Amino acid sequence: MGDWGFLSTLLERVQNHSTVIGKIWMSVLFLFRIMVLGAGAESVWGDEQSDFICNTKQPGCENVCYDKNFPISHIRFWVLQIIFVSTPTLVYLGHAMHVIQKENKLREKLASPDGPQKFKQPKYSDEKGHLRIKGNLLGSYLTQLTFKIIIEAGFIVGQYYLYGFIMIPMFPCTRKPCPFTVECYMSRPTEKTIFIIFMLVVACISLLLNIVEMFYLICTRTRCRSNRRTHRVTTTEYPASLSAPRWPTTEDTLRQNKMNMELENHSVGGSLDGAKEEKGLLSGH
Repeated sequence: MGDWGFLSTLLERVQNHSTVIGKIWMSVLFLFRIMVLGAGAESVWGDEQSDFICNTKQPGCENVCYDKNFPISHIRFWVLQIIFVSTPTLVYLGHAMHVIQKENKLREKLASPDGPQKFKQPKYSDEKGHLRIKGNLLGSYLTQLTFKIIIEAGFIVGQYYLYGFIMIPMFPCTRKPCPFTVECYMSRPTEKTIFIIFMLVVACISLLLNIVEMFYLICTRTRCRSNRRTHRVTTTEYPASLSAPRWPTTEDTLRQNKMNMELENHSVGGSLDGAKEEKGLLSGH
C-alpha cells in the first residue's frame, strides 16, 4: 500500500470539497479497490505467467500464447483504471485549492480599512476552507463527473473485449513459433474469476454512484433556481394573499355592471339637462 500513499493523501483532501455521494464514492475507491488490490491481488495473480503452461516444449511458444491471451496483466489494467478514474477528481482538487487560495487573499484585502468598499465578499468558500459547490465550481465538478463516467465505462468495456469476465482454464493457441495448435492452461481459474467479478461489481457501483451524483447536483441546482424565481417578498403593502393573480368572482362582475349602468345613466341625464338649458336660452332670445 506504500505505492498508493501519495494518491490516497490527495484523494482524502477531495472529501472536504465534495458532496455526500462523492464521499461514498471515495470510500468505495479506498476500501474495495485500492486496499483489496494492494492486499489480495498480488497473492492471487502473482503466478499468472509462471504457471501458464502449454503442452509443448517449443521455445518461445508459451510466451507468445500468454501475450495473445493477456495483452496486459489484470493487475496493471486495474492499476491504470484506478489512476485514470482518479485523475479528473485530482484536477478538480487543483481547481478547488486555487479558488480557496484566491479567496483567502481576498479576505486579507477585505481586512484593510478600505477593503469592504473596494472588494466583494468571497462567494465560494468560508473562513475554514469549506467550499460551496456553485457557479464555476459546479461546472468543474460536473465536468470531472462526466469524465469519470466515460473513463469508468470505457475500462469496463475494454476489460470485456480484452479478457471477458470469466477465466477459462484452457486456452488454444496457434501463433508462431508454436508448431501446431497447442493448449495452454491457467492456474487457479476459479479463484481468479471470483476476483475479476468482484472488481467488476465494484467498478459498476462506482459508475452508478457517479451517475447518481450528477443527477443529484443537476436536480438540486435546478430546484433552487426555480424556487428563487417564484419567491416573492411580501410586505404590509403587498401581502402574500395578493401575490398571485385573483380571478373575478360573480359579486365582482355584478358590482362592475352596476357601476357601468350608473355611469351610463349619469352621462345620459347630464346630456338631457344640457339640452334643456340650451333650449331655454334659445326661447328667451
